[in-house]
Amino acid sequence: MAKSTLSFVCQNCGAAYNRWQGKCDACGEWNTLAEEDSTGNVPVSIRSKRKGRTFALESLSGKSHDAPRLSSGMTELDRVTGGGFVRGSVLLVGGDPGIGKSTLLTQATSMMARAGHRAVYISGEEAVAQVRLRAERLGLANAPVQLASETSVEDIVSTLSEGTVPRLIVIDSIQTMWTDTVESAPGTVTQVRASAQALIRFAKKTGAAIILVGHVTKDGQIAGPRVVEHMVDAVLSFEGEGSQQFRILRAVKNRFGPTDEIGVFEMTGLGLREVSNPSELFLSERDLGSPGTAVFAGIEGTRPVLVELQALVAPTSLGTPRRAVVGWDPSRLSMVLAVLEAHCGVKLSGHDVYLNVAGGLRIQEPAADLAAAAALVSSLVNAPLPTDAVYFGEISLSGAVRPVAQTSARLKEAAKLGFGRAVLPESARGDASDAGLALNSVGGLTTLVAEIAARGTPRGNHQAPRDDEPVEKNATPARFRREKS
Repeated sequence: MAKSTLSFVCQNCGAAYNRWQGKCDACGEWNTLAEEDSTGNVPVSIRSKRKGRTFALESLSGKSHDAPRLSSGMTELDRVTGGGFVRGSVLLVGGDPGIGKSTLLTQATSMMARAGHRAVYISGEEAVAQVRLRAERLGLANAPVQLASETSVEDIVSTLSEGTVPRLIVIDSIQTMWTDTVESAPGTVTQVRASAQALIRFAKKTGAAIILVGHVTKDGQIAGPRVVEHMVDAVLSFEGEGSQQFRILRAVKNRFGPTDEIGVFEMTGLGLREVSNPSELFLSERDLGSPGTAVFAGIEGTRPVLVELQALVAPTSLGTPRRAVVGWDPSRLSMVLAVLEAHCGVKLSGHDVYLNVAGGLRIQEPAADLAAAAALVSSLVNAPLPTDAVYFGEISLSGAVRPVAQTSARLKEAAKLGFGRAVLPESARGDASDAGLALNSVGGLTTLVAEIAARGTPRGNHQAPRDDEPVEKNATPARFRREKS
């Protein structure tokens, strides 16, 4: 028998050490090292030497008689997965506690079961009665879903192997599973890795689609070893704010579909409701006529999404002004502020800057630069932007406005929602000739700043614009070039 050796493994990132220490050098977390048996991953009977068996090799031209995908019955979930569940695929779903992961999967399994497929929901955190209470609250108590409260991977695999192979299996959650092949406590890095490996092997062998629910750490990353994310076929992130009713399902990794699609849901008393037109929902509570708000026409995957960007620029009493942003990349905000000060003369070094994406949506594409800049200048000079205008365009470090992809799709979505004009890059004007909107093309950020400042009345120490003060199209007003006292 091989000698058992002990090691200390970080339960946050999976780094191993020969001795215990308070802080993990790999991820920087404190008190996350736990003692584990490094040789207990595989039993002795399996570790014994044996001659490998030969297996048949197949060609790429083979035909598959099974349907390539299986619809879940939820349009937004199918959009994120790429059209439905692929047979034998394994998905890892992560999200903050209480965000609605169990609610989403309960609805998905119920719809699959009602469609005539065998769907199994196995919970390692709740009893069967608790799962039934949730189903009754959602109005799904009559769905023929098979429930179980079990944590042993060997017992789960043995039970699911009997009878018809399930089409969908939900494991809630992978951190509660344990296997006999590992001599560690449930929830440790070794147990999570070994349990996931056994479930993935079962999925590939039988063709059942398995969804693993994963806990997240305080910084939003899925807990456990990162190797689990590499082992599964897709990683989905369920995002949202506790105070907001909107929930965003985003694909972080997907071997069978795109990774830039999002699914939008609304949390109601009867569970999650799919939002087919998220733009209309995000703009339903706009504060029209207020300075510092701009509507951004963005693209999430293949779907155009219109969302409101809110900015607040206020004089600061601190030595170092605050820069706070919610729903956007803080690095891009810093870049936009630097371009405004360097090329447009907009001095924001003595102001606190706050930027928020309304509705809880997280924007990742650089096309939001122009809308963010417009909202910032609008708040600074107290000039409300036109309520029927949308903004999109990428800002370069030289102050030029660069074109972005899918201009026509953005403008068609804006026209459908009743917007009448669009501020876009000058080089993208040719792609938007048939959109039916009044187009205001800008080649540089200086032009946009001058147009907004001409309508505004700066607050505080800013001088009000004179009627006889000319504002050239490509020039920055003189009041922006003066340093604030």
